[in-house]
Amino acid sequence: MRKYPKLDRKREAKTMATLMSGAKMLLECLAREDVDCIFGYPGGVTLPLYDAIYESPMRHVLVRHEENACFAAEGYARSTGRTGVCCATSGPGATNLVTGLVNALMDSIPVVAITGQVHSKLIGSDAFQEADTFGLTRSGTKHNYLVKNIHDLPRVVHEAFYIANSGRPGPVLIDIPKDVFQAQAHYAPVTTIHLPGYKLNLDGHTGQIRRAAQMIAESRQPLFYIGGGAISSDASEELIQLVEKVDAPAVCTLMGLGAIPTTHPNFISMPGMHGSYAANMAMTECDLLIALGTRFDDRVTGRLSAFAPHAKVIHVDVDPSEIGKNRAPDLPIVGDLKRVAAKLFKFAGESENQPEAVVVEARRAWWKQVRDWQRKHPLVPAIDDTVIKPQHVIAEIDRISAGNAIVSSDVGQHQMWLAQFVRFNAPRLWLTSGGLGSMGFGLPSAVGAQTANPDRLVFAVVGDGGFQMSIPELSTVASNGLPVKIVVINNGYLGMVRQWQTMFYNNRLSAVTLECFPDAEKLAAAYGFKGRTISRPDELAPALREAVDEPGPYLLNVIVDPEENVYPMVPAGAAINEMVFGPPQPVAVPK
Repeated sequence: MRKYPKLDRKREAKTMATLMSGAKMLLECLAREDVDCIFGYPGGVTLPLYDAIYESPMRHVLVRHEENACFAAEGYARSTGRTGVCCATSGPGATNLVTGLVNALMDSIPVVAITGQVHSKLIGSDAFQEADTFGLTRSGTKHNYLVKNIHDLPRVVHEAFYIANSGRPGPVLIDIPKDVFQAQAHYAPVTTIHLPGYKLNLDGHTGQIRRAAQMIAESRQPLFYIGGGAISSDASEELIQLVEKVDAPAVCTLMGLGAIPTTHPNFISMPGMHGSYAANMAMTECDLLIALGTRFDDRVTGRLSAFAPHAKVIHVDVDPSEIGKNRAPDLPIVGDLKRVAAKLFKFAGESENQPEAVVVEARRAWWKQVRDWQRKHPLVPAIDDTVIKPQHVIAEIDRISAGNAIVSSDVGQHQMWLAQFVRFNAPRLWLTSGGLGSMGFGLPSAVGAQTANPDRLVFAVVGDGGFQMSIPELSTVASNGLPVKIVVINNGYLGMVRQWQTMFYNNRLSAVTLECFPDAEKLAAAYGFKGRTISRPDELAPALREAVDEPGPYLLNVIVDPEENVYPMVPAGAAINEMVFGPPQPVAVPK
């Protein structure tokens, strides 16, 4: 059950006495949810809503494509922890949101999407711009609604926000017919939310948490495996305390980066397909895997039957459906990670849960082994004097940001290099499409993040492929004066696809070459801001400095080595300790 704070009585009485349209009622509900911004694109059936927005203090950011409205709402939500809001019209407007909604669902991002629908009497008649939005989005959202009566609107809106940002967060869609927007009614305030079928187990079972503390105390080679749930639950502080108390190595998944500061001595790196040697070997050799807010994704586990073969598993997640879905845990705990980690820290400090001397000695050896793995195959960015290596670009972004900038990534090779080489000193600085891997995510997500954090340095690091999927949002950046620093890692290819074709398809490069990339300086100038293209290593640092020092947006197109691949790499179907560290070396043939 959710309770709302009491509002000013005079304001409440005036609001309740006023006859208002469904559109104004919706805006009243959004204001009560502390929504300060909507990312959207208007259309025919949402005209009543946009007419109400005209005289409302609510900020509306006009994107240039509805998919990007959802991505921008995600960037807003990912960088703040608050629920992002997007809006689209019926038919194509609503269907264009679907990719963004599924993206938010897979990454557990709280978004409320508002879509217009044709007049109630026309539903099912194949009316102009009609689509079954409710049916289409049922499997792509955490929950969805079709509002048929204006009197249901306040309850539905507040339920949507509660569902979106409670338990395991996710997107919720509200489909509103035009006649509901236009209908008139007195606003009835919602003071509580009560959903009998929506039960949340947040505290975790105390007995199970005590057992977890015992298992940790007995473990000789423990490893913390931290996922995006740590970010969603704002559990960073509690996790740092727990990791330091246990003094065990910790790895963070692609979605969990920043939960433990990258510079923390216990943080190893990201594990998985493009994770480090040390992280993947630690996952393989640990005897206790403490999985916190993570779902054992295939990109992390590799061949599941060979994943962490010697380890007992403690799995903590707020979503009970994730427990045992891919790997059966020895000790399951369903609960909010922030609360569970705090309890686990408390129990780990009790006298009966202190490791014995032989365990302490074993852990020293375990740490030595992990450090040896780090030294054997360190993650070092490639730098060349004649051509700009993409890793060099990432290293320079890291040097300038010093772990404190918001970095929004598109999808592909550059995404993996960012995860490998950029420091994140806090959560909510790293924005990326993890589960769905949606190209075109990087720039609109940065729009949302910069809107929510106007005084922060925000990078949108994109490939030349993904950038051209969202290039219309340069207009959104310019028209809203958003000082996003857009860095294009331009290798002339769909880089990750080319890498796979090179490595596993005998270099048969099919439909991966990107030609006719626009002149960055002219493109940026067409939208009224600065841009340039560079291709020499000596130009890189000054160009990035110029971009950061520019008070407005900046487009930097960096021509990089087109043949560079991301390593380490775990081939599809391999175990995560079966890593490839570089291209095959020619074998000398005896004369």
